[in-house]
Amino acid sequence: MKRYQNLLMMIAVVVLVAVPLWMVQKPAPGPDGKEVEIFRGADDQAKDVIGTIAPGYQPWFKPLMEPPSGEIGSLLFALQAALGAGFIGYYLGVANTRSKYDKAISKAAKC
Repeated sequence: MKRYQNLLMMIAVVVLVAVPLWMVQKPAPGPDGKEVEIFRGADDQAKDVIGTIAPGYQPWFKPLMEPPSGEIGSLLFALQAALGAGFIGYYLGVANTRSKYDKAISKAAKC
């Protein structure tokens, strides 16, 4: 069991992320006939505000990849945040363990 524990946990995380996105139902179009986006981010809202302030504004560059829906964009953002938090947590854990190990070595060397 110990051998497959990490693999099973990773599969469980993927299932916990994918199933809610698969089960979400899109709401009916709004009163203006536009499709309602469930997971609309601040980037889209800022783009709309810029469009009303300066209608002739042209973006400096285009994104390399445009997610097919807002849900996928939110998923990618959450994945990026989770990977970053995991990296920072790993680094802090290694630094803490290394510090404890160095203190134990220096304490043993004094004896």
